[in-house]
Amino acid sequence: MFENLFTLGNLVDLVMLVMLQAVLGFDNLLYISLESRRAPADKQSYVRKMGIALAVIFRIILLVVLVKLIGLVREPLFDINWEGVVTGEFNLHAIIVLFGGVFIMYTAIKEIWHMMNLEQAANHESSAKSTGNVIMLIVVMNVVFSFDSILSAIALAGDNIVVMATAILIGGLLMILLADGVTSFLEKNRMYEVLGLFILLVVGIMLLSEGGHIAHLKFFGQPIEAMSKTTFYFVIVVMGLTDFVQSRYQRKLLMNAGKAH
Repeated sequence: MFENLFTLGNLVDLVMLVMLQAVLGFDNLLYISLESRRAPADKQSYVRKMGIALAVIFRIILLVVLVKLIGLVREPLFDINWEGVVTGEFNLHAIIVLFGGVFIMYTAIKEIWHMMNLEQAANHESSAKSTGNVIMLIVVMNVVFSFDSILSAIALAGDNIVVMATAILIGGLLMILLADGVTSFLEKNRMYEVLGLFILLVVGIMLLSEGGHIAHLKFFGQPIEAMSKTTFYFVIVVMGLTDFVQSRYQRKLLMNAGKAH
């Protein structure tokens, strides 16, 4: 199985797949960094590394299963046919993506709500979740995030499981190396934590639109269109620039107010 791994074609596919993992892994890494902070402080780095490592194992298992059962993932399970109001045809792929979108939106909205109430936020930060629960959430959501990237990898590399598994391992290693740095940055720049949560909210919307598109959902005759990655990154850049301008403007207002006194 390994003798033809280092052909030129396979190496090109491997580079492309690693780049795919890196591009699609941004939102995943953000979720891991924010979620890991709910674990006890002395366990957070361990939680991130263990969560990613276990998720990589499950990704490879999921890869093998999807390669063998790709047709079943896309087989319709049930449909909704309320003519003129809502119609759709759901398969396993659509259900997983929709579930991921709903859960991430719920998580982001809950955290934003805690931030808006300072007393609740203080209690929320003091009540850490168990290490096992946080690791489980990271693993589950990592698999949900990886579902589309694995399907894209299968489309790119066919049934070459070795190349795809190697790309997943490299991508997982990069995430382990970057996870502590991203979390440290958010801890030192707490204002960007709000931006991160709103980015997660947009990620949830993107997954919902993608799941609805896969299920051919229509509301009042209007089809749900998937948000493209290009649109997603454009929205993130605009949000980042807005946050940057707002923080600079607020800093200048505070400086001027200080000079006036």
